[in-house]
Amino acid sequence: MLSERRLEVLRAIVQDYVGTEEPVGSKALTERHKLGVSPATVRNDMAVLEEEGFIAQPHTSAGRIPTDKGYRLFVDKLAGVKPLSSPERRAIQNFLDGAVDLDDVVGRTVRLLAQLTRQVAVVQYPSLTRSTVRHVELLSLAPARLMLVLITDTGRVEQRMIDCPAPFGDTSLADLRARLNSRVVGRRFADVPQLVQDLADSFDPEDRGTVSTVLAILLETLVEETEERLVIGGTANLTRFGHDFPLTIRPVLEALEEHVVLLKLLGEAEESGGMGMTVRIGHENAHEGLNSTSVVAVGYGSGDEAVAKLGVVGPTRMDYPGTMGAVRAVARYVGQILAES
Repeated sequence: MLSERRLEVLRAIVQDYVGTEEPVGSKALTERHKLGVSPATVRNDMAVLEEEGFIAQPHTSAGRIPTDKGYRLFVDKLAGVKPLSSPERRAIQNFLDGAVDLDDVVGRTVRLLAQLTRQVAVVQYPSLTRSTVRHVELLSLAPARLMLVLITDTGRVEQRMIDCPAPFGDTSLADLRARLNSRVVGRRFADVPQLVQDLADSFDPEDRGTVSTVLAILLETLVEETEERLVIGGTANLTRFGHDFPLTIRPVLEALEEHVVLLKLLGEAEESGGMGMTVRIGHENAHEGLNSTSVVAVGYGSGDEAVAKLGVVGPTRMDYPGTMGAVRAVARYVGQILAES
């Protein structure tokens, strides 16, 4: 267990290295920070930090830089995230409030996160499995052709075309629409199959085939992999950090092209929908191509449970307090928009 003084030395090293991009020496630390001890004591503390793997010397006669272990301790010991200024908060709200639909919300969120953090932004669409049904609309396109429109509480809209086995009249269509909505509106997607399993039996025999077809398409929509959608933006920001990647930036770019990798980065595979923030640093990322990056992600939603996640990917030499503050603030505003939509 490090003493509080050595933790202060580590914090100072992280802050200076993030700000200057240069290895940090004991002389610079004593000049820039009021550590309350002599340079000799700082050198001794740095030696202990290096011995325990929290900092490293990139080459002979250089100062020290934080390791993944050092960044992890720094993040774990943060007293709090850096709050955004009032103008920044207003700018976020004004920018996101202009969104016209869910696609626009997600697109604006990606651009905003990339601009605020100067990192790569990743935003997952709300997951259907964590959503509730707001409305099911059925529209007649032809005597034997319908459109199913599923609207979720998060503003997500799914549309499906349905070819019916027989013509389906307007009266039957209105009856099906009303009965269907009475059963599923406000209910979780996971509950819908049980709620509609006997619905076709309540219709006249000549309509049961079409009703069964509509229900089958609805249930297919609930389980399709379209919920695994995400948007990425700001990849060009990585070019500012070329020297932060030991060999080449190519493995990072290749990993970012894989949506399965990105979904795992956002914690989708490991967590069950919590709103808490996740920070994965360097080799904590399972994908080898991202071992030189850090990921800051948090859940967002219209209530106490997250319906999806958003976050950023950048080099381990990251302004963690500022990045965590921006990610959390944007997630909060997106959640408010979904709640009001």
